[in-house]
Amino acid sequence: MRIYTSKLCKSFSCLFFLLFVSIAAQAQSGSITGTVTTSDGAPAPFVNIIVKELNKGTSAKEDGTFQLNNIREGNYIVFTKFMGLQTQEKAVHVLSGQTVTLDFILTESGRQLQEVMVTGYQTLNEQSTAIGKIAIKPMDLPQSVVTINEEVIARSQSLRLSDVLQNVNGVYQMGNSGGYQEELAGRGFNFGSSNTFKNGYRFNNGIMPEISALERVEVLKGSNAILFGNVAAGGVINLVTKKPKFENGGEVALRVGSYDFYKPSLDIYGSVNNNDKIAYRINTSYENAGSFRDEVQSERFYINPSLLFKPSEKLEVLLEGDYLKDERVPDYGIGAIDYQIPDVPRSRFIGVPWSNYTAEQKTASATVTYKLHPNWQLRGVASAQDYSSDLFANARPNTGGNMVQPNGDWNVNINRSKVNENYYLAQLDLTGKFATGKIAHNLLFGADADKYDTENTAFNSLLNYSTINIFDPNKYEARHDIPDLSVKEIRQNPIGRFGVYVQDLISLTEKVKLLAGVRYTYQQTDENESRQTDDAFTPRFGVVYQPAKTTSIFASYANSFNLNSGIDVNGNNLAPSFVDQYEAGIKNDLFNGLLSANLTVYRIVNSNMAQAVVPAPVDRPTAKELAGEVTSRGVELDLQTRNFHGFSFIGGYSYNDTRYTKSNTYEENSRLRYNPSHTANASLFYTLTSSTAWNGLSLGLSSFYIGDRIAGRNPRLTTPNDTWRTMPVPDFFQFDAHAAYTLNRLTLRVKVSNLLNKLSYYVHDDNSINPIAPRMLSTTISYKL
Repeated sequence: MRIYTSKLCKSFSCLFFLLFVSIAAQAQSGSITGTVTTSDGAPAPFVNIIVKELNKGTSAKEDGTFQLNNIREGNYIVFTKFMGLQTQEKAVHVLSGQTVTLDFILTESGRQLQEVMVTGYQTLNEQSTAIGKIAIKPMDLPQSVVTINEEVIARSQSLRLSDVLQNVNGVYQMGNSGGYQEELAGRGFNFGSSNTFKNGYRFNNGIMPEISALERVEVLKGSNAILFGNVAAGGVINLVTKKPKFENGGEVALRVGSYDFYKPSLDIYGSVNNNDKIAYRINTSYENAGSFRDEVQSERFYINPSLLFKPSEKLEVLLEGDYLKDERVPDYGIGAIDYQIPDVPRSRFIGVPWSNYTAEQKTASATVTYKLHPNWQLRGVASAQDYSSDLFANARPNTGGNMVQPNGDWNVNINRSKVNENYYLAQLDLTGKFATGKIAHNLLFGADADKYDTENTAFNSLLNYSTINIFDPNKYEARHDIPDLSVKEIRQNPIGRFGVYVQDLISLTEKVKLLAGVRYTYQQTDENESRQTDDAFTPRFGVVYQPAKTTSIFASYANSFNLNSGIDVNGNNLAPSFVDQYEAGIKNDLFNGLLSANLTVYRIVNSNMAQAVVPAPVDRPTAKELAGEVTSRGVELDLQTRNFHGFSFIGGYSYNDTRYTKSNTYEENSRLRYNPSHTANASLFYTLTSSTAWNGLSLGLSSFYIGDRIAGRNPRLTTPNDTWRTMPVPDFFQFDAHAAYTLNRLTLRVKVSNLLNKLSYYVHDDNSINPIAPRMLSTTISYKL
């Protein structure tokens, strides 16, 4: 891969030119910043701060701080507004290019205080998700739901999606495919591209998404087949990008870190021509980085423009674009030797240095929302996505029988593959609230259609390109020439899918609610001249009992399906495998919403898993049958607090056990690979809000735990020897330390990741063993526009 210094300079120049233009355009305005606290000194989050003369305002963050930018020079009255707290007004004089500090100390109003506890702060159990297609608070949903917001993402300096998901127990990284893709899973099941969404539509997770542009990450655990069709059983992840705002503002930032990491970014938003009908937002970033792995480097560029039109109170149109290019040296780590992880330096790279992985993803989407009635809404989504990748690199160690020898010798083969994929989606949802007598309904009725046009190009491999030794890189002379591989075959794989679904949340009483629905999905899969059609009904049913408004007890059943390739003993296409999911739990908002504590137990059973017929028929040696069974069981605990006297906490624990409970291929009760039995997470942050010189200082410590896992290859009953073996992967704790300081518009964040320099691995089979990153330092400086 070739990464030129000039490209880096140009990207920096462009971003900082945009910064200069943004600052110059706003040089004739000033800012108002400050902190809102209650009479006992605690932060007062979500209080509205409004400039009376401009009818312009903002809301205080969880630590009570606020900032109003782009205020024209002049005299103003600024007042606070929040149910349960007495209104307060203050006069202020704003000068161009200067920031005025304005603090408020508010007194509680006893008459309205109880209302504040219900409406003033959204707890973990009150934040409805966009991915659910209908506004249902998690407290009313018989399903485990977690949302990680922008503040958590920013304060932890999350760089990759796996960093964000460290705050979500039970969802974890199980592999690191070549360093260019994070393999994610939940509840024992892999999250492929069918389980990963951006703004409600699927995206190809062969490319690592950009995190700096995210407003929040939503995780719906368990079954979601009623909403999306054939998705894996463990759950879905939805990335929500930052949306346009009618208030002018933004942020420019620069992140630098260990191993030559540089990442400038820019986020600007505001109204077009200062009207209240059209707003815009542009997020863009550039990343250039080395690695703790020798000879590995990467380069990324991302831009996300969006426009919001509000021509009337009833109609809203959101247009969004998304472009990401990722180029890097693929790194499959090291290979096992006789199913043991070899002892080599953490930094050792055994691939060919000229290898390259280039991926591009382009997306355009339109979301139209129309309010038919105060209680009824019609929402349509259309999106188109183009994804392409080109992988030209050494083969993984230990593939195709080309094993790493006990002395460390390995014959390097060269592979190449290309993928071009176009994805189209159209979706229409009708949502509404109504009553039949004393019974209230929250109805979702919708239909969606999507289509994949995929072209896979395979190249002829080059065998024995070179020989290396993983223990002694100087044993053999390295080759640096780039071979020319010819095309072996091009395979077309179009997929068309249609679904229609209905769901109703029925409130029988204030305490008892039922959620019921069903989806019908039809899918047609073509591969060259072969066509397969599948259809399935996937029901969902759940009951919720709320003895109090702050407590919810639920139980649910849902059914999902997996499509199967191959034929049975009669030569017919295999039918889908159906997966039954059972879930129960309790959700609590304790201490007037200070602490959300949720406990969930689940059982997931794929009782008709596809597996090879044994013994294989002579006339159909590759025949399969739906006779296997995989069972996943587990328990999850989610904890989250709101800001309390400057403190905030997120934590949790999960236990999962996923095994083959019936199989004629694998040993019964054998454990599935890559899935940790235990995961845990905890992060504690403290922000000083008192009027001292240290006001604006924030300190934090976060940790997560990945339990023991197995990799390698599950032993097969059809091969009664040690050809197939599993290998243990050690568990590990990782601790990260955080510090931040905010002064007016400027914020400096520092993070030390893997504080104890722990060593462990993410492993795929026995051929891709990638060590986790060592202790690293990263610093981000950002400026609010």
